[in-house]
Amino acid sequence: MKKTNYLEIEGRSNGFLVLLGILGAIVLAGLGAFYFMEHNGHYVTGMDNQIVWGMPHVFAVFLIVAASGALNVASIGTVFGKAIYKPLGRFSTLMAIALLAGGLMVLVLDLGRPDRLVVAMTYYNFKSIFAWNIILYNGFFAVTIVYIWMMMEKKMVRYYRPAGIVAFIWRLILTTGTGSIFGFLVARSAYDAAIMAPMFIIMSFSFGLAIFLLVLMLGYQWTDRPLGDAIVRRLKNLLGVFVAAVMYFVLAYHLTNLYITEHHDVEKFILTGESIHTTLFWVMQILVGGVIPLAIIYSKLGNCRKWLGLATILIILGGLAQMYVIIIGGQAFPLDMFPGMEVVNSSFADGGSYHDYNPSLAETVLGISGIAVAMLIITLGIRVMKFMPESLADEAVDPHAKG
Repeated sequence: MKKTNYLEIEGRSNGFLVLLGILGAIVLAGLGAFYFMEHNGHYVTGMDNQIVWGMPHVFAVFLIVAASGALNVASIGTVFGKAIYKPLGRFSTLMAIALLAGGLMVLVLDLGRPDRLVVAMTYYNFKSIFAWNIILYNGFFAVTIVYIWMMMEKKMVRYYRPAGIVAFIWRLILTTGTGSIFGFLVARSAYDAAIMAPMFIIMSFSFGLAIFLLVLMLGYQWTDRPLGDAIVRRLKNLLGVFVAAVMYFVLAYHLTNLYITEHHDVEKFILTGESIHTTLFWVMQILVGGVIPLAIIYSKLGNCRKWLGLATILIILGGLAQMYVIIIGGQAFPLDMFPGMEVVNSSFADGGSYHDYNPSLAETVLGISGIAVAMLIITLGIRVMKFMPESLADEAVDPHAKG
């Protein structure tokens, strides 16, 4: 394999400036949405005492989970020694840092009192999975920054693989912790499942790789840099495996709940109910985010980059729908305060009535701004530092390519 030459992008074109302007405007709109909710109180949102995690949490958790998956490309090259993935290591780590930063920005601004974040970072209740996740998120930044330093500094190359192994293990623990937030909430019938942790891991692989592949193809197209079929084909096939694995875990989760009598009601609510959660599950999560992308990837259409780009977009949309069903749907189902007792409605979100949630524009804008923050970090990162290989042509990354 030829030596990889990394080079910043010029960033002088009108298109680049327009992109920065659009992303910057979305970020400012997100900050404005935060100010509006902070100044007026959360009553101006669709959230209430039952739906306490709203649309911003859907975007935040999606981005945090995707950050772990985006780092998977670098891990394959470093930990598992797959040479064809090694040139993508720097770009993979940059994307992981950017996605996590975007997700945490939304999460912090949606807390209601972001000024009290210092308390969460200095006082820990180690019996709380939320406290553990604060440690995991901060640790992910530190580990990933060290990892990328080892990649880019020639004097530190001897520590490159050990740093990659630590980053690989840390991101698995991080995603396990994020999934365990829901798995440990036994009061919510839709959350109480140990399979949540491994399901979130495989979801991270799928969502992160979909975002990585989409940004990679767009980045190389817009900068007129060669991107060969060899690396795109590898990433495409890997993405197909991850999407299929996500659908398998979703099937296992729901079949398990259908077997357990106490979860029959929540399964009926999600799978055959009349709420938006049922539509999102079958149409957006399963069909748009799973079946159609798999059909594209494993057919001749997958050889066309426009169709492949469409498949990645559908996976991202399906992933957001899946997060909505998990987070919002799980809260919309009423609490079973006293199992086996007669159902009585009260103001404590128990009883037999399902809860409606209509996200406000401010919530949605704040969530979307997290994506804009991530893309802005990536765009500026490849402008000022050498994260992108100058060429990913077949002969540059594939030792078996015919020159």
